[in-house]
Amino acid sequence: MSVVDACSTCEVPRHSTKGHKNMRIGIIGAGQIGGTLTRRLTALGHDVRVSNSRTPDTLADLEAETGAKAVLNTEAAEGADLVIVSIPQKNVVDLPAGILAGAADGAPVIETNNYYPQQRDGLIAAIEDGQVESEWVQEHLGVPVFKAFNGIWWKHLLEKGLPEGSSGRIAIPVAGDDALKKQVVFDLINQLGFDPVDAGTVEDSWRQQPGTPVYGKNFDREATLKALAQATPERTDEWRAVAQ
Repeated sequence: MSVVDACSTCEVPRHSTKGHKNMRIGIIGAGQIGGTLTRRLTALGHDVRVSNSRTPDTLADLEAETGAKAVLNTEAAEGADLVIVSIPQKNVVDLPAGILAGAADGAPVIETNNYYPQQRDGLIAAIEDGQVESEWVQEHLGVPVFKAFNGIWWKHLLEKGLPEGSSGRIAIPVAGDDALKKQVVFDLINQLGFDPVDAGTVEDSWRQQPGTPVYGKNFDREATLKALAQATPERTDEWRAVAQ
């Protein structure tokens, strides 16, 4: 391995957009990470379409604040150059079949999810039995995914981005199988003010799941690589389902 809701008054960093191509980005899920990415990506000049599990009118405030277009979740990926799925793990199975079919050819799909069995999701047998979280997600979505943004606190994602080369820049690990698409994800993370770190393939993405050394940490690139290498696949008790 090479290794939203309370932010209407928060300051959104606006780093230079010079040199990057603006994309149409579809975001499925408008919670803390999805809503924060809506704010950050629109501030960078990207054309964002955002959805939740309800109707677009429930996102009217976010739409007015950011300029993103609120749509149905079945419309978010239409024509998108990149798609972000940021919903509770347990709700992935409830997404309509083919929800990502309208994305542009070759559009990377980022999933930000985490399996929280005791805290939110209940027992997902396949994951409890050892399937990697992101492998489970891509199996249900029917497309390859990249795991990113799952270990950073939303407020830090909103406020702590720094220009490239800055001291103390937070690193964000990215796991995925396609090198060319992964570079698109890397570029997006760099635009947001963070250092992308190659965390290997989707099969390797357990190294950034909850309970691992890198999860929830604001490490720089070197410390992130070290933490990924130190990870072990066993789930700690906090991140296992409890007996019903």
